[in-house]
Amino acid sequence: MAFLEVNDLVKDFGGVVANNHVSFQIDQGEIIGLIGPNGAGKTTLFNCVVGYHKPDSGKVIFKEKEITGFKPFMTNREGIGRTFQIMKVTAGMTVLENVMVGAFCRTDDRNLAKVEAAAILGFLGLDSLRAYHLNELPIASQKKVGLARALATQPELLMLDEVASGLNPKETEEMVDLLKKIHRDKRITLFLIEHVMEVVMPISQRVIVLDGGEKIAEGLPKEIVKNERVIKAYLGEKYAKSL
Repeated sequence: MAFLEVNDLVKDFGGVVANNHVSFQIDQGEIIGLIGPNGAGKTTLFNCVVGYHKPDSGKVIFKEKEITGFKPFMTNREGIGRTFQIMKVTAGMTVLENVMVGAFCRTDDRNLAKVEAAAILGFLGLDSLRAYHLNELPIASQKKVGLARALATQPELLMLDEVASGLNPKETEEMVDLLKKIHRDKRITLFLIEHVMEVVMPISQRVIVLDGGEKIAEGLPKEIVKNERVIKAYLGEKYAKSL
């Protein structure tokens, strides 16, 4: 059995089919990229897996357990963590307090949550920022704090929604290194939506492509960049020729 299975998933918003019979599998320990043009249904797919949307049909199975229609707090308890394209962090709280929010998913003990949050900040190289408030930090640091909070929930599968959007090339490179470190040292399976090809292509072991709510391709990165349908729908000839 696969670590995560999505079988024939459909999500319809009043006649607009955001996900149209999408199926795929992810094995434990993989890094899987999810790409496609705006409006392809990528974030909707994430939301159906995590529980922000209930699929109209199809199944989501995680660690051999069907979790279709589970609420987000339930999928989190099962071991699925999630970041957002626009980071869900609280500006009125310090960095440490933001990460403690994630730790509270696993404990009611404030001291233990503080210890766990501090350890994660140290792991990500953010310890010097622990007393800052979020509105005092640049976007790259805010994204790392959102990543830290997701890690504090102790996920086995971490789903990342455009974690590199808005970052400059140096910050993007740092984020790629951080994701590699999380995967290597924490042994967490990663599933990432990304428009920045410099992120998704070098680290993904497989890439899934959506267009118009449908899966149009799946394969190794080197196969995806040569797929004529993917080039036409998303990558463009210019990107394909640059490789």
